[in-house]
Amino acid sequence: MAGQQLYVIDYELQGQPRTFIIRLENMNNAEAWHWASCDAGVGVIPRFGQQKIKKVSRPMAERYGITNVRWRVSGQGPEFKPMPVDVGKFAGSE
Repeated sequence: MAGQQLYVIDYELQGQPRTFIIRLENMNNAEAWHWASCDAGVGVIPRFGQQKIKKVSRPMAERYGITNVRWRVSGQGPEFKPMPVDVGKFAGSE
């Protein structure tokens, strides 16, 4: 895993802020838009060894309500604060 770094990607989905961290060798704006789409459930995450997938472009991501995608190397910028999770959504009805 030489050369891989952690990147923080911030974006908005239907106006709601989202943030996640990903480990990759290289990051650019096109990669950030694709991975934000994957986090939002729109893009396809490639399987190991399957590198020939069609990446989600910015115009396609914007059609699904993904906007304001920004990325940075982890450790640069504000502290990462994960979004709160409503455990009630995942608990079975009793």
